[in-house]
Amino acid sequence: MNSDFDVVVAGGGPVGLMLACELRLGGASVVVVERRTEADRTIKAGWISTPTAEAFYRRGMLPALAEVQQRSVERFRAFVREQQGTGGSGRPPRAPAGFAGHFAGIMLRGELLDPADPDFVNAGPAKDIGHVPQQEIERLLTERARELGIEVRGGTELTGFHTVDGGIEVRVAPAADGSGEVIRAHWLVGCDGGRSTVRKLAGFAFPGTDPQITGHQALVEMTGSEALRPGWNHTHTGMYVHGPMPGRILTVEFDGPPADREAPVTAEQLQASLRRVSGAEVTITGVRTATRFTDHARQAADYRAGRVLLAGDAAHVHSPFGGQGLNLGIGDAMNLGWKLAAVVRGRAPEGLLDSYTAERHPIGAWVLEWTRAQVALMRPEPQAQALRQVVAELAESVAGTTYFAKKISGVSHRYDLPGSHPLVGRSAPDLAFTDGTRLADLLHDGRALLLDLADDAGLRAHARGYGERVRVVTAACPDGPEPAGLLVRPDGIVAWAAGAGDGDGLADALSRWFGPGRRTFL
Repeated sequence: MNSDFDVVVAGGGPVGLMLACELRLGGASVVVVERRTEADRTIKAGWISTPTAEAFYRRGMLPALAEVQQRSVERFRAFVREQQGTGGSGRPPRAPAGFAGHFAGIMLRGELLDPADPDFVNAGPAKDIGHVPQQEIERLLTERARELGIEVRGGTELTGFHTVDGGIEVRVAPAADGSGEVIRAHWLVGCDGGRSTVRKLAGFAFPGTDPQITGHQALVEMTGSEALRPGWNHTHTGMYVHGPMPGRILTVEFDGPPADREAPVTAEQLQASLRRVSGAEVTITGVRTATRFTDHARQAADYRAGRVLLAGDAAHVHSPFGGQGLNLGIGDAMNLGWKLAAVVRGRAPEGLLDSYTAERHPIGAWVLEWTRAQVALMRPEPQAQALRQVVAELAESVAGTTYFAKKISGVSHRYDLPGSHPLVGRSAPDLAFTDGTRLADLLHDGRALLLDLADDAGLRAHARGYGERVRVVTAACPDGPEPAGLLVRPDGIVAWAAGAGDGDGLADALSRWFGPGRRTFL
């Protein structure tokens, strides 16, 4: 089929933009269609996980994240000064450097983390990045998409699609007037959010659990805020959050889902909810941005149906507690991008796409369970509060904090890949080399990497038939070659690892992930 693009990405949020950038890096032609005409300024996630920071780090974007984080820290400090200056109730919130995340609003203290845990050590400088708002992620990815020459069509709505021989025809229309056109492509990926049009039209099963709560999050102007305690606060009527930036509030009430999820959030509704939960006579005088959320938790049974795939909230929805949604979606994009590009460009068979659901679905299922557990602990009933106290005491230990922080940050996640080495299926350690570079520096171009740490000609010979598909690098670490060799996929996952002189399984791993080589070396 003659196509206009290799891939149409529906949705121009962070997940859609990240996927488009990865596809373009892999050589695929891609267009992004997005209903919005400007960036979404609705307050959303304010934190990214270590795997998300690693993804940006491996594409050379860590300095930009560090700049954003510095501004976020400065805003936090301004909030602390405001609280101290107005005599806010309770102690001021702990500084970001001492914050390791939270579980159901139970704060995790960074000084209780086990510094020797290898899952934290191996991430390199990415582990120091976390306080990055979702709006800034979208801005950075918009700039990157522009640099890569990706066409992003704002104000354009996907209205339908159908498969044809060898491809798919996608109907789009300007969101303003409804006039339309057809884009011909080989693949369509829905990154169009929790109410995904792509998912609904393609008929993906979307099982899960119904909502029990109504939550609001907003940036507001208000009077009487000195009566609010900073941070996460549990009350007999629900939970509320004040900070970590001036004017930010969040409320959670356990009275069932909202009657109309789509209705605009008003100052009166925010004020009433905040008063009910906090007991403080706060008056909201202005709303800069506001959103309403629930805890419905659903996941597509499969992330692929023929030539249609899903990523991000289109594939899974859940409550926002812990900021897992953005991070889960970026992980989807990193996993799918290089695989779909390889299939599009003929570097790998279409069967490679089966590994996308196989690898990402279990991670998504875990996130849904993780958020459900948090909602259970937040409930105001005596039984839930008794359990909450037990969990809070566990979180005050080194083992407990380290456990929760590893889960929240995502550093303990791994894919079930063939191979017995403990690194296989995990994010590659950010090895430091004797020449001053690090492993992440070798992944900027989005290619797979065979890293030879023992100057083993036999090891390197396995990859000679892969040309540009696999970059081969011989390097040395100051602390010695352990392991002696690593095969790292474009998404930074270790596909094979072994000790010195042990090339068993490398040929199979190369073939599995990057197709057959042109020649075979024994």
